[in-house]
Amino acid sequence: MKLQEFTASAHNFEECMKCTICTAYCPVVPVNPRYPGPKQAGPDGERLRLKDPYFFNQALKYCLNCKRCEVVCPSGVKVADIIQSARIRYDHTPPRLRDRVLANTDFMGRLARPFAPIVNGVTSLGVTKTVLDVTFAIDRHRTFPKYSGRSFEGWLKRRAKEQAKFPKQVAYFHGCYANYNYPQLGKDFVKVMNALGIGVQLLEKEKCCGVALIANGMSQKAARNAGQNVQALQKAVDAGLTVLTTSSTCTMTLRDEYPELLKVDNASVRDSVILATRYIYQLIESGAAQLRFKENYRARIAYHMPCHLEKLGWGIFSYELLKMIPGVEFTLLDSNCCGISGTYGFKKENYEASQAIGKPLFDQIRSVNPDFVACDCETCKWQLEMSTGYTVKNPISILAEALED
Repeated sequence: MKLQEFTASAHNFEECMKCTICTAYCPVVPVNPRYPGPKQAGPDGERLRLKDPYFFNQALKYCLNCKRCEVVCPSGVKVADIIQSARIRYDHTPPRLRDRVLANTDFMGRLARPFAPIVNGVTSLGVTKTVLDVTFAIDRHRTFPKYSGRSFEGWLKRRAKEQAKFPKQVAYFHGCYANYNYPQLGKDFVKVMNALGIGVQLLEKEKCCGVALIANGMSQKAARNAGQNVQALQKAVDAGLTVLTTSSTCTMTLRDEYPELLKVDNASVRDSVILATRYIYQLIESGAAQLRFKENYRARIAYHMPCHLEKLGWGIFSYELLKMIPGVEFTLLDSNCCGISGTYGFKKENYEASQAIGKPLFDQIRSVNPDFVACDCETCKWQLEMSTGYTVKNPISILAEALED
């Protein structure tokens, strides 16, 4: 399907019964008076926009696309999808250079990797942050993620023969974060899967999932990425492989945003794309596999469920897996948005609201005072580590470090 092929009925806005629970649950409304709220920006605004595009409101850009409105809607209205689709259809403002830099994660990762120590050092300097604040409107208070000098893809390719020896195989959609920023997450994933007797394969020609491109007004490029990813996923599925992920946002994008926002058909592969913690939990619960943990492992863990994982309904698999580890003292944090929403919180115009949205979560983490926080989203990790000072680990990495040697 082409990007422009859209029918309003696909997003069921007429099913909205105007209860405004979405507005009450929206994390942006209390902190940003410029945002009209999900009901007005979504179903109410859609009725007007269909009459005349003049009614498109640029304030829709303040929507986080956290999906919390969709989680609570009693009528199942795809409120966030209505808002993001309106931005795609009506906002033809060319992306700023800043937005292009933030959104092109594959390109920036490839560019930074050969010079990772230099890039990491320079971006951590106060003077660099000030320059970026003044020239790019990337807020000077924001801490940048570090780049790795070596990619996860390169690491796994060197171990392809070793992985092929396992009788059972899965494919891994690693995403930009594991490939360019933190390959250790990918290595931890391989360690856990190998402990289950499963080998790991790379997808052929994986691209960025495209979520940052969508958010920054580059939906056509996101659609091209989506088309290539669906082809790569299809090859894996045709080979009888389940495709596992370790990023909650990548998972939601691959499964739900492709058909809903980009109009890219993924029906033949969607159900084969599964978050790794769900796959592992179901294996263990069915008795098909088990993990052996260190007897002396001890950790006080607070788990933050990312908004996109809450939308998928799969957070339970991550935190129930963590609770299986002997010696874990577990706290499930309240349902709150951390406020960063990918590239949203990096932008100067959003920074204050981003931090205000996350404050209840930051305060609760400090009150719980865990050894570290668990979370399935890399950008939540950046936000929480910067704003609280606590280390944040993916549940897969926690499983890997708790495994018996």
